Amino acid sequence: MGRSPILSTHSLVLVTLASLAVGEEESGSKSSSHAASSGGKQNHQESPEQKAAAAVDNARFARYILTALAALVFSLTVYRIVIQSIRYIRTLTCLNNDTQKYFKMPNLAFGAIKQHLLYAPLFRRRHNRELHFAWFHLGYIPTRFQSVFLAAVIAMNVTLSVWGIEWNGTRAAALSHLRNRTGALSVVNMIPLVILAGRNNPLIGLLNISFDNFNLVHRWFGRIVVLQALAHTIAEVMKIVDKAGWKALQAAFQNSQMLITGLVATIAFVAIVLQASAALRHAFYETFLHLHIALVILSIVFLWKHLENTHPQKYLLAVILLWAMERLIRLTSLVYRNVGRGGTKAELELLPGDACRVTLKMVRPWTFQPGQYAFITVPSVGLWTSHPFSLAWSSSAADDNQQDSEKGYKISPEDILDNSNDKTTMSLIIRRRSGFTDKLFEKADRSTTGITTVTAFVEGPYGGHAVLHSYGTVMIFAGGVGITHQVPFVRDLVAGYASGTVAARKVILTWVIQSPEHLEWIRPWMTTILAMDKRRDILRIQLFVTQPRSTKEIHSPSATVQMFPGKPNVDTLIEMESENQIGAMGVSVCGTGGLSDDVRAAVRRRQGVRNIDFLEQGFTW
Repeated sequence: MGRSPILSTHSLVLVTLASLAVGEEESGSKSSSHAASSGGKQNHQESPEQKAAAAVDNARFARYILTALAALVFSLTVYRIVIQSIRYIRTLTCLNNDTQKYFKMPNLAFGAIKQHLLYAPLFRRRHNRELHFAWFHLGYIPTRFQSVFLAAVIAMNVTLSVWGIEWNGTRAAALSHLRNRTGALSVVNMIPLVILAGRNNPLIGLLNISFDNFNLVHRWFGRIVVLQALAHTIAEVMKIVDKAGWKALQAAFQNSQMLITGLVATIAFVAIVLQASAALRHAFYETFLHLHIALVILSIVFLWKHLENTHPQKYLLAVILLWAMERLIRLTSLVYRNVGRGGTKAELELLPGDACRVTLKMVRPWTFQPGQYAFITVPSVGLWTSHPFSLAWSSSAADDNQQDSEKGYKISPEDILDNSNDKTTMSLIIRRRSGFTDKLFEKADRSTTGITTVTAFVEGPYGGHAVLHSYGTVMIFAGGVGITHQVPFVRDLVAGYASGTVAARKVILTWVIQSPEHLEWIRPWMTTILAMDKRRDILRIQLFVTQPRSTKEIHSPSATVQMFPGKPNVDTLIEMESENQIGAMGVSVCGTGGLSDDVRAAVRRRQGVRNIDFLEQGFTW
């Protein structure tokens, strides 16, 4: 069974960008009868020729933004195709090659690009470890590549906002041009803004870029939209004040629906930026989310009225259609996956270490892939709110029938790799924090048996685009509950090795936990993996316990499953494996910000020495 009955939105988004860009050439010349934004109706001191020229410029510069973004998507698509082709060829070449010496050596030029641009933090080391001031979350520092891209987008918008305006002419004319230009660009930038915000953003799968990265860019496009809207509003206010003084400003807003609706939209924009700050977002996430959606709807409604009979209204129409389409896809998927046959049920089971195992029995499941996550709604706990969680395990009815009380699930490699075997049960681990997770834990805790069944709604799947099949050596790091993201990759690689369908010859799982009792989180699943065919030939597990109650808790069950006290020296672990790596090495991490930054730094240091790729898995707000 496929991901969803919904048609792919890849082509629709690309066609939208292309048609808007190409359509500007014709529509820009036709817009001379009105200004490119709201202020076009009040250009009393501009000649018709000046207004027509300004309208054409605004349309042309709006087209530049859409064209530049479409060109970027095309370039990244080509890059993705090239990288995926190389990895596919590498996988096929290494299926029967146990040394893979050719792929161990790096491309020096690409290695330098990865070391100094693609994998590099903006400054020295810190990227995923969050900044704090007292109890306030201040967000994350972008990577160097993210910073270069964001700087380019900002520079493009600043340049296009002021380019071609006759600053040496009359002040009124300059303010009119600035008002119209920033207004038009603010609206056109809402197109990528709404695309990047969607859970069903088609660019995620097309470009293999995570929602986390797109969410970062979404926030910065939002800031650009707000700043341009502020410039638009301030230019109009200055124009009115210059002409008739401050006393005329109040009268102008009272007598003009266009002005008052524009002012309300701008105020809503500013409110969105303020309440979306990292500190408020983390402290009151659910309040932020509901208020965010309400303010977006408010701003769009008033902006639509503000842009009545103006050229940029077609951009806003595209924004509304894209937003509505994404919401419709989510709603349709939610109904399809969960309605009928008694609905989707979630079984809550208490675990040591303030954790809860959630087993989802799906109405209409999907084909499970490693790296997938889903948004979970439990009405009896969080009403209509949904929260993302990594899917750690999957099983079908056939798997459940083969369950053994001591050895777990007896699943053959062929069963695991068979995509036609849809999984009816999805499992995940939720660590108790605040808000929804705390309420969920308390509900499970109230059960006398330790297991509670509730009605749930599952929206997904999302993610699942990362593939590790082409690497001869795979190092997988997990911190705490981050193991839920990594377990499916271990299972997939061990099964693939036994079936001869992956290049992997060495898989090293390093899990950092606070207490040995956290091993209970994944014990049944790990028991299954340890019992898989040829597991000992490929998989080694290293457990690091940072807060053991006594040394007696630290013991290694076997040579391939070892336990150590304290935190791991990530650099030393990667150095040891890179000295004897087989083929290309893939290093994946999902855990705390500090662990991710340590792994990133260790991988960067070895670029140009060995062929090593870095894959960071995370989900931030």
